[in-house]
Amino acid sequence: MRVVIVNTSEKVGGAAIAANRLMEALKKHGVSAKMIVRDRQTDKVSVVAVKRQSWRLALNFLWERGVIFLANCLSRKNLFQIDIANTGTDITSMPDFQQADVVHLHWVNQGFLSLDDIDKILHSGKKIVVTMHDQWYFTGVCHYSGDCLHYREHCHNCPLIRGGGCKKDLSWKVFSRKLSMYANADMTFVGCSQWIADLARTSALLQGKKVVSIPNAINMDVFHPQDKSKARQHLGLPTDKRLLLFGSQRITDERKGFRYLVEACEYIQRSHSEWTDKIGIVVVGAKSETIEQMLPFPVFAVDYVSDEKSMVDIYNAVDLYVTPSLQDNLPNTIVESMACGVPCVGFQVGGIPEMIDHEQNGYVARYKDAADFAKGILWALGDHYSDLCSAAYQKAVSTYSEESVAEQYKAIYE
Repeated sequence: MRVVIVNTSEKVGGAAIAANRLMEALKKHGVSAKMIVRDRQTDKVSVVAVKRQSWRLALNFLWERGVIFLANCLSRKNLFQIDIANTGTDITSMPDFQQADVVHLHWVNQGFLSLDDIDKILHSGKKIVVTMHDQWYFTGVCHYSGDCLHYREHCHNCPLIRGGGCKKDLSWKVFSRKLSMYANADMTFVGCSQWIADLARTSALLQGKKVVSIPNAINMDVFHPQDKSKARQHLGLPTDKRLLLFGSQRITDERKGFRYLVEACEYIQRSHSEWTDKIGIVVVGAKSETIEQMLPFPVFAVDYVSDEKSMVDIYNAVDLYVTPSLQDNLPNTIVESMACGVPCVGFQVGGIPEMIDHEQNGYVARYKDAADFAKGILWALGDHYSDLCSAAYQKAVSTYSEESVAEQYKAIYE
C-alpha cells in the first residue's frame, strides 16, 4: 500500500508536525508513506516538494491574501484567520501522487492547493482521506468558527469579514464550491479530536460522509521523561522554582489566550502570596521576550524552536504545561508534555478535555475563568504532583503512541 500525505509545510506548524509524525509512524508499521509539500525543511527522501519557482509560490500566497484584504474593506484584521483557496498548484501529475493508492490531505492552505486543485485530487480516482486539523474543510473559509454556526446549513455573512452585510460573500461562494466538489466524492474525514469530528458531522458539507476520530501520534522514543535537574542545568534555568511552560508559534495570537495566563498569575500573586517567590514562567515562541513585563513572576524567554530534541529538554525542565487556549483541536504541545511526564492545565474547550483528564493527569479549568485556571495551577503543583506526572505519561503511551495511531489509519486505508 502506498500513501502520500499532502501538507503545506513539512515541519512548520502544528498540522505539519502531526502529518510528518504520522508519515514516520506509518513507515515503521509497514506502510509505504511519503509527503508532498510546498515548503520543505529537510532533505528527507520521503518528502517531496512541488517544483515551482519560489516567486510563483509567493505570488499564489500574496494573491489569496490580496483578495481577502479587499473583501475585508482593506483591513488586516482576521487576514490569516480565513483561507479562500483561490490559487494553488496542481500536484496530480507528480510521480509520487500518481503512484499512490491513497491520497491523505492534511492542512493545504495559504496558497498551496486551490479549490480547483483539490477538486482534481477528488476526481483523480485515488482513495481520499482528509485529516481535519481545524474546521476549514467543513466551513466556508474559517479555520475556527467561534460562536458562528452558519456552516451547519450554508456559510454567509461571515463574522470574520468586515462589511459582511452581503449574504453571498466570500464564505458563501467558497462553501457553495465545496458543496459541489464534495457531492459525489468518496472521502473519509478524520478529526484529530472527537470534538472536531462531532462538529464536522453537523456541517451541511459532510452530510453522508464518513467521519471518524483518530488522535495525532507521537514518538515515545523521543518524547519521554528525563532527569529534570539535568534539563534545567542544560538550559540555564533555576532549580529553586516551580516552572510553568507556555508556548505558541505566535504568542500574540489572541486565540492562544495569553491574557488569561496573565490574569491567573496576577490572581495567584494577589490571593496566594506565599507562591510569589516560588513560581517562574518559561515562555517559548516568537517575540516571547516582549511579554516579560506583563507577568508578575520571573519570565525565562526562549525563542521559538522547531527541533524536537530542544523541545524535549524544555518539557523535562518544567513542572507544568499551561495552555489557556480559547480555541484548539488537539494541541501537539499537550501530547508532547504528557509524553514527557508533565501534567497540563487548560480550559474546557475544543479537544482539550479529551486529552487532560480532570484531576487525574492535569486540570481542566472553566472556560475563560482565570481564577479557576489559577486554582488548577496550584492544585496541580500540590502534594499529588508525582501521581499526576505518572498518569500523564501513561495517557500518552496508551492513546498517542505511534503504533496505536498507525494501526487506526491503516484500518481506514484498507
